[in-house]
Amino acid sequence: MNQVKKTYCRIFQKAFHLVIPILPYRQPKKVEHLADIPSILKEKRIDRILIVTDQGIRSHGLLDPLEKALRENRIFYEIYDKTVANPTTDNVEEARELYLSKECQALIGFGGGSSMDCAKGVGARIARPKKSLGQMAGILKVMKKLPLFIAVPTTAGTGSETTLAAVITDAQTRHKYAINDFPLIPDYAVLDPQITVSLPPFITATTGMDALTHAVEAYIGNSTTRETRKYALKAVELIFKNLDKAYQNGEDLTARKNMLAASYYAGCAFTQSYVGYVHAVAHSLGGQYNVPHGLANAVLLPCVLEAYGESIDEKLHCLAIAAGIADRETPAGQAAADFIQSVKDMKRRFGIGDKIEEIRKEDIPKLARYADKEANPLYPVPVLMDAKELELFYHMLLEE
Repeated sequence: MNQVKKTYCRIFQKAFHLVIPILPYRQPKKVEHLADIPSILKEKRIDRILIVTDQGIRSHGLLDPLEKALRENRIFYEIYDKTVANPTTDNVEEARELYLSKECQALIGFGGGSSMDCAKGVGARIARPKKSLGQMAGILKVMKKLPLFIAVPTTAGTGSETTLAAVITDAQTRHKYAINDFPLIPDYAVLDPQITVSLPPFITATTGMDALTHAVEAYIGNSTTRETRKYALKAVELIFKNLDKAYQNGEDLTARKNMLAASYYAGCAFTQSYVGYVHAVAHSLGGQYNVPHGLANAVLLPCVLEAYGESIDEKLHCLAIAAGIADRETPAGQAAADFIQSVKDMKRRFGIGDKIEEIRKEDIPKLARYADKEANPLYPVPVLMDAKELELFYHMLLEE
């Protein structure tokens, strides 16, 4: 990256870091059980809601307990279940039309990050009916209160239940972009481990590594605070202690509960301190090829950490201590190398490879431009890279 662009990026990031204490960050109120949702709605005098989810969630019966509780409390609900992985502008518009036609008063995002992001997009379009999603892409372009929004994560990883971001894919161009604004933070996050019990092992692994990526990228960036560092370290500790257990035994409710907590803490960390190039590259892969976000993050994480080099040794040393794989006497360089190796070992245990077979060589320049546009100047990464430099990561993921 040329020096002029580097200077601009660092000034932009420094300005954002300085105003973090006065920005209206907030955390969703945590709710432990699905059965508590009707009482929240009654307290708010809401009796008509839209549930945004996907067909897999619905067909597996995960919605059944919530539907039963709503019926018993005479709360009308409509379900939009067409959300796809990497939700599109078409998903948002279809769900919005359903919300309006049924005169709903609140939103429940039920599922993984895709369902919650779709619900956030619906809320943004309801709050700003004269603005398209594309016009709200970027930072602070919603600026208006959404309908009451309850997030119910069925995976422990995306962190969308805590964040101010919704990641949407343009249905026509396949360009994936983020809408970032404080009204998108859910009002409530329902962290019920029972919902995650039926999650398949591989998805448990990739979403868990998604949470790990959130925590790591938030911690190694240049816009951390004492609070976000605390959250990131706690998330890393919980993931290293519990992800293998949840992967091996999906009915281990303690491990499932701890992974939901890890996802929540990681979300709290990165919603203030942002992420980095792992996410920027992963988002471009999700938009172009529909690669699941957690999988893309898991594959990319050690590659990007190695590319940052010695600049993150001290910070990775702290993460390695939290993970239980180093102590304070371990040299920083050794601890950093051990941490990166532990991520690689984790991938191997979970059957996550090092390549993304969907990538086409001719697409790489365009994908790298998308990643560059998303990340720079916003993401306070340890080492700045432009589109040409980011192309390296796509080539690393190409099948031989």
